[in-house]
Amino acid sequence: MTSLDGVLCWRQIGVFGNRSCTELTKYIHCHNCPVHSAAGLQLLERPLPHGYRRERTEYFARQNARPEASSFSAVLFRVGVNWLALPTRILQEATEYKSIHSLPHRRDASILGLANVRGELVICLSLPHLLGWQSGHARPSIPLTYDRLLVVQSGTSRLAFPVNEVHGPHRFHTQEIKRLSNKRRPSALADSHAVLRWQDRSVDLIDSEELLATCQRSFR
Repeated sequence: MTSLDGVLCWRQIGVFGNRSCTELTKYIHCHNCPVHSAAGLQLLERPLPHGYRRERTEYFARQNARPEASSFSAVLFRVGVNWLALPTRILQEATEYKSIHSLPHRRDASILGLANVRGELVICLSLPHLLGWQSGHARPSIPLTYDRLLVVQSGTSRLAFPVNEVHGPHRFHTQEIKRLSNKRRPSALADSHAVLRWQDRSVDLIDSEELLATCQRSFR
């Protein structure tokens, strides 16, 4: 019996049927039988369905529309009593606090000095100064004792910000972002549309591009 009779012999008298095929003693399994192999070749060599080539051509020629990312990752950290967040993509590490050696003749109060992080001297900057808290524009000035250094990548160099506490990274859905008007922005560096909720806290998402640009201006 062959598969040309309109039925598949392996399903009736083969290993998938009642096993009455006399060829089983020779081939052990239908997969080893020439009838099964011939049927497979017939399937592979059959004519293409009408319109198949055109349909496949149009499918692979179509540009894939990349879906909008529905979530993003951020590292949360505390400076004094204030919780802030930065996109994970610019962060390199959070390390224990290092001694910061002040620089002579510094003109910008936001530049604290240099710290040795894994054998590299990294410029440390004050987030309260960069965010405008020290001038009283957005938050009251409070004395701070730092416990961590948050190291970010800025071009070919690295920068560090002393912070009190670090959590993360955490993933947020874009729908979790609370949008603010410009009048309610906590500082010039806070993203105009990003306040996150985390453990019943409001967390200001810092605009990373504006932060790094402000840091570069501080060096001039």
